Amino acid sequence: MSAKGVVKSIKQAKAFMDEGELVREYYRTGRLTFGVSELAPGKVGGLDPGHAEADEVFYCAQGRLLCYFPEEDKYYELEKGDALLIPQGTGHKLFNIGDEKGVIVWCCAPRP
Repeated sequence: MSAKGVVKSIKQAKAFMDEGELVREYYRTGRLTFGVSELAPGKVGGLDPGHAEADEVFYCAQGRLLCYFPEEDKYYELEKGDALLIPQGTGHKLFNIGDEKGVIVWCCAPRP
């Protein structure tokens, strides 16, 4: 019987910059996308226009961040241990407002 689990190291994740946000995408399937984003203090991420067929969840693993929803012109504040549901099609942008690195663990489903 072959193993079903797939382990990826940090070096195997697809890494790219989105303005001041370091994004690491670990998995992308037809049913979900999973990754981690990091922002240094004072940095701002790029505007993600939202996902037409996916809800997204942000989990704040470290730091203090604001997530801006341009459609509402509203900011949601996140600190370590908080989670934010981002409905499908909702634009969002991260701002690190703390004095330590901000880390967001995120996942989109059902379609990236």
